[in-house]
Amino acid sequence: MLKRILPSGVAVVESFGDPPEAVLYPEEALLVRNAVEKRRKEFTTVRYCARRALGQLGLPPGPVLPDRWGAPCWPATVVGSLTHCEGYRAAALAYGTDVTMLGIDAEPHAPLPRGTLEAVASPAERMGVRSAPAGTHWDRLLFSAKESVYKAWYPHTGQRLEFEDAEIGFEPAAGTFRARLLVRPEGSGPRSLPSVLRGRWLVRDGLVVTVVAVTPGRQHR
Repeated sequence: MLKRILPSGVAVVESFGDPPEAVLYPEEALLVRNAVEKRRKEFTTVRYCARRALGQLGLPPGPVLPDRWGAPCWPATVVGSLTHCEGYRAAALAYGTDVTMLGIDAEPHAPLPRGTLEAVASPAERMGVRSAPAGTHWDRLLFSAKESVYKAWYPHTGQRLEFEDAEIGFEPAAGTFRARLLVRPEGSGPRSLPSVLRGRWLVRDGLVVTVVAVTPGRQHR
């Protein structure tokens, strides 16, 4: 389903279960040795997806280890993003020459837990959620869009975002969203970063998926 909303050049592998052939490298297994079974399965399968996506790019498999904030580390020539939720795991990877910023997220198509929207959304975003067309859990979609924005922004800048650092507006008929960045990169980060990121979303099979994919030369301001 992610292929429908990602640009060409992005290798996508999805799984709706946990295949028995999905295994971890020893250094990966150490990271989840004390985790509950559900967490181990998610961790294992999403890395299985990542290795298959690396193969689609013609790259050898290897351990996918997190940095100090938990973001996956990729070969120097690659950008990528992972996501998993109940019943779904996915990896999306591309060469940095084809895609400069990439973030994906999947969530169950269900309302957010009570109080979560107030914690992650600005007053304008909450108003947008409440006035959006019926039939979609816009609060969950908003949360997912912010996750995709963070996953695209952080690897490119090395700067973490808080939920209030990006304000999301949806274009329901087009299946797109616009994220206005309320922060600029710190220190000596990239100079030509967009102030607005544009993304796409899809609701299907009980899931919400969102993506942000910035291609070279694409204007997001």
